[in-house]
Amino acid sequence: MPIYEFYCPDCHRIFSFLTRRVNTEKRPDCPKCARAGLERKASAFAISTGRSEPEGDDPFAGMDEAKLERAMAALAAEAEGMDENDPRQAAGMMRKLAEATGMPVGPGMEEAIRRMEAGEDPDAIEEQLGSMLDEEDFLSGEGGASRLKRLRRKLPPSVDSTLYEL
Repeated sequence: MPIYEFYCPDCHRIFSFLTRRVNTEKRPDCPKCARAGLERKASAFAISTGRSEPEGDDPFAGMDEAKLERAMAALAAEAEGMDENDPRQAAGMMRKLAEATGMPVGPGMEEAIRRMEAGEDPDAIEEQLGSMLDEEDFLSGEGGASRLKRLRRKLPPSVDSTLYEL
């Protein structure tokens, strides 16, 4: 019986679904927030780590891939026990991600992380620093809106340990 993994971008969480038959088309709703049509994800065992990737605009190009994989695995393990509603924990993960990649954090994002470490609400920080954050992006150098929400997506998603029926 196959198990499929699906990602909910609203919850930033991966859910596992068991089915009695091979089902490559069905997309379940999120068991936590009821978002319709979750994104199907490849299971960890199905990802090839030995293939080469194009280096174009990849902010991680040229990094020690083995070191980065170890750092991301450690962050993913830590993220599983993280309270996603605690801005201090999210700020700590952001700092660790920046340290693991060796990429600089701009002054606006540094201010946002510092304030999250003090326990301030990320949405309030984004509202107050919006224009400053629009000029920079954590670890990628791009501009754009919803900086802190996009930043959260750069952290590994949490994994729901429940096995749901597809």
